[in-house]
Amino acid sequence: MNVTIQYRDATPADGDQLAQVARRIFTETFGTLYRQEDLKAYLDSAYGENGLVGVLRDADYQVRLATDGDAIIGYCTIGPVAFPGEWPGAIELHNLYVLGPWQGEGVARVLMDWAIGEARARQATEIVLSVYVDNARAKAFYQRYGFVEFGKYTFMVGSHPDDDRLMRLKL
Repeated sequence: MNVTIQYRDATPADGDQLAQVARRIFTETFGTLYRQEDLKAYLDSAYGENGLVGVLRDADYQVRLATDGDAIIGYCTIGPVAFPGEWPGAIELHNLYVLGPWQGEGVARVLMDWAIGEARARQATEIVLSVYVDNARAKAFYQRYGFVEFGKYTFMVGSHPDDDRLMRLKL
């Protein structure tokens, strides 16, 4: 693919386009796993004003975009840990997604390198994330960075419980 990929921090003005891209990526990746009403409920919650769009106005979160021209082709979100329990010193990798045509072009690597660098700049002691149990490609990607599985997590998509794995990278 002959593209010039750029990277930048997201701003609130990116909200609508980012939400559209996020919905598209999630639907293309996982949409066949859920009933339509569960998928819609999740997309509305995760990528609306109370989700990803709202995060763009929250100083505790950072969102990094990968763009091709004016089009968002991938993104990464880090912020406070949302999993139950105490997480002193930890930061969560909430999202790391790349549109299909740009997968394999190094975009995820650049976004992950950014996330690790930002976590270190915040003096985090570890990065935690959850990944769908059957997402072998994502799990392998995280393992290449040194993430290790340490538990299970029930990730809700509407009323559908997904079996996720918790992974961590000690910094």
